[in-house]
Amino acid sequence: MNTDALMLDWAKEADRISLFIRNSLIKPLKRKGLIVALSGGIDSSTVAALCVKAIGKEKVFGLLMPEQDSSADTLDLSREIVEFLNIDYHYEDISPILCSTGCYNKRNNAIREVIPEFEDHWKVKITLPSILESNKLRLFSAVIEKPDGTVIKKQLNYHSYLGIVAATNFKQRVRKMLEYYHADRLNYAVAGTPNRLEYDQGFFVKLGDGAADIKPIAHLYKTQVYEMAKFLKIPENIIKRPPTTDTYSLSQSQDEFYFSLPYDKMDICLFAYNNNISKQEVSKSVGLTEEQIERVFRDIEQKRRTAQYLHAEPQIIEKILN
Repeated sequence: MNTDALMLDWAKEADRISLFIRNSLIKPLKRKGLIVALSGGIDSSTVAALCVKAIGKEKVFGLLMPEQDSSADTLDLSREIVEFLNIDYHYEDISPILCSTGCYNKRNNAIREVIPEFEDHWKVKITLPSILESNKLRLFSAVIEKPDGTVIKKQLNYHSYLGIVAATNFKQRVRKMLEYYHADRLNYAVAGTPNRLEYDQGFFVKLGDGAADIKPIAHLYKTQVYEMAKFLKIPENIIKRPPTTDTYSLSQSQDEFYFSLPYDKMDICLFAYNNNISKQEVSKSVGLTEEQIERVFRDIEQKRRTAQYLHAEPQIIEKILN
């Protein structure tokens, strides 16, 4: 198998998603339009374009919400997509809000638990070792870069890891707070932007970027999102941008932070797992050994177990509404 298994009739799929968006707004959401938070990435850009196709540019409102750790091209690419779609938008640097919550201080104090010399202005990210190299338990490490270019990498303990993640989760939750402010102000609904890989594997923050009223591309693999973006004629600069978390001050790919493999290979593995395709066949497609494919499959299972909490609705003692 290869990525051909993921190919669709893109015009037909775009129409299907557009109908879903329109019907969702009419009932059950009963809202006039949609809010889309734009990061300059492929997912949010594609969602915004699909929303425009579905309900028209006058009913789609974009939000640009960078902060001090955002990459240099985030704002430029976000502006490029709102100009391409010709939609109204609001820009707000959320750094002051994050400072007021203690986001950066809390994160930096957690880093200093393992790297005491860390200073607030140094660049940082957290990474996971490759699943392909070993069958051992994978643990996160903090990677910091001093102003002189010196790089320090140290494994995080459980407490420091949770502290860093809890603090950085402020970013997604503050953005979502602002999305719903504008949704309430305009009587709009909020469009979420996760693709299938992110939705399935729990690559989102509960009540942060995981919160939305409608998720138009949650059924599409990342590879399919790129193809849909090409069909919708999304600007080339956005299509060419490598997938990134855009959460830490050091550049960071999604696979070194969360996923086992780059998205194109991860899509094939997840598709194969979902469709009971043999490890032998997957191995030939992605250029990995069957043992490595088995590790990826186990990681998919583990992340699905972890994602159950992220997807779970509030627990109540008995059913209230029919």
